[in-house]
Amino acid sequence: MMTMVKGFGGAMVDSDSESVSRQPKTLMFHPVNTVRVSSIIVDRIKVLIREGVLKPHDKLPSERELCQSFGIGRATVRDALRILETMGLIEIRVGSRGGAFVTAPSSVSIANSLNDMIATATLSAAEVREARLSFEVGLIDLICERITSDDLSVLDKVCSDSLIALEKGCYSLSLSLQFHRALAHCAHNRALDMIVDTFQVTLELFDKPLSEDEPDRGHPGVQEHIELVEAIRSNNPILAKSLLELHRSRTPFRFQMIA
Repeated sequence: MMTMVKGFGGAMVDSDSESVSRQPKTLMFHPVNTVRVSSIIVDRIKVLIREGVLKPHDKLPSERELCQSFGIGRATVRDALRILETMGLIEIRVGSRGGAFVTAPSSVSIANSLNDMIATATLSAAEVREARLSFEVGLIDLICERITSDDLSVLDKVCSDSLIALEKGCYSLSLSLQFHRALAHCAHNRALDMIVDTFQVTLELFDKPLSEDEPDRGHPGVQEHIELVEAIRSNNPILAKSLLELHRSRTPFRFQMIA
């Protein structure tokens, strides 16, 4: 049976529908009755964020207002807010201007989840690197189509800096990640940038300089970067993809050992 409740502007809406449009924040919520109330609250706020009713930087109602709207206790509200904060959907600020604020989409929050999986051995760093490179192979056609002279200059600069670092014996993973960030940006698609950046943030955990037991680390990868740039400059996506496949096949030993 459909139950109607008063929504934004006095309009009547289906109370069972998760879709709410343009109503005062204190009227977005109504009491729930379930065993795990905090999970239901989390789901409802996630829907409001996903549908754009709650936008980045919007402030949620106060804990007291949420308690009244949902008909629940403050401990349950706080539990729901902690879950949302852990998910990276809101930010809890303290002070006179504090409260719970909706966060803008960020690759960092997604990367934090990947980091947790790596820390608990659910994923390995080698798997994350392989996923990133496999994803990049699919970007090559877009990159060859959209790359600009400025993009090529950035890639050339990273390759040059990498060669200098190799000569000085101070090459580190950060230079490789810098190259792959710049490469993904050449597709000029913000969504793709964010996905690739998620992988990069996670892999930065394993950054370290050259060590005596790895004197040649970085040399093959940097050479492949240089050849990849030339293939893209020549608008040769087939060669560029084959170079990335080769790059993917050489999972560094230090990644294989991280579980």
